[in-house]
Amino acid sequence: MLNTILNGEKTENTPLLIVHGLYGSGRNWGVIAKRMSDSRQVVSVDMRNHGHSPWHDSHSYHDMANDLTEVIESYGQPMDIMGHSMGGKAAMVLALTRPDLLRKLVVADIAPVGYAHTQAPLAQAMMSLDLTDLNTRGEADKRFSQVVDEPGVRAFLLQSLDLKSDPARWRLNLNVLEAEMDKIIGFPKVAGQFQGSTLFLSGADSDYVKIEYRPEIKTHFPAARFAKIPGAGHWLHADKPREFEAAMRVFLDA
Repeated sequence: MLNTILNGEKTENTPLLIVHGLYGSGRNWGVIAKRMSDSRQVVSVDMRNHGHSPWHDSHSYHDMANDLTEVIESYGQPMDIMGHSMGGKAAMVLALTRPDLLRKLVVADIAPVGYAHTQAPLAQAMMSLDLTDLNTRGEADKRFSQVVDEPGVRAFLLQSLDLKSDPARWRLNLNVLEAEMDKIIGFPKVAGQFQGSTLFLSGADSDYVKIEYRPEIKTHFPAARFAKIPGAGHWLHADKPREFEAAMRVFLDA
């Protein structure tokens, strides 16, 4: 069973399930989850091989969709789902295979297609980090800067470094994530359709959801709508959190 983080009390509104992306965790979404919980209960998950959830030898989207099925069924009612990047793909597979488990779907900056890029070098960079006698975030960032140039990327990845553990350890199953990267950047063949309301919410500065992907999206999600957040890239919820939150509220409350 996936590790879950609850925000807020149950209300008459459909609860919201937040599904993070690769190398992330439910904790990354804490601010947005807390703010959204003023009108509905919000459940954030750590996906398999991430955060405090169990580690497995596989990381396919069908596996992840089955994990989300367990969470929703344990909750006892259908949920609205927001999935970002890898989490968006897992949420799409769930919607296509078990449409009875959700009311509305928000897919954040990803499409149901395979991508050519790989995030394996980041897994390799994390595995190469010397964790010996590492006690502070500042020292971790200093060492990590030797292999990862971008401060924002380092800051994001270091959120998954457990410095309280002795010795320090990553809360990521990096060996499996690297080995399963082709599955993660791909998208499985799924025959179903989700007829429910779906919002593909993208960063205007991102190229993850191209115009040419829309026919494939509409094949699986005929009710899909599209929106872009100006000034935001792939990490649209971090670049423009208030705008991201507002767009979700308008869609979910409609």
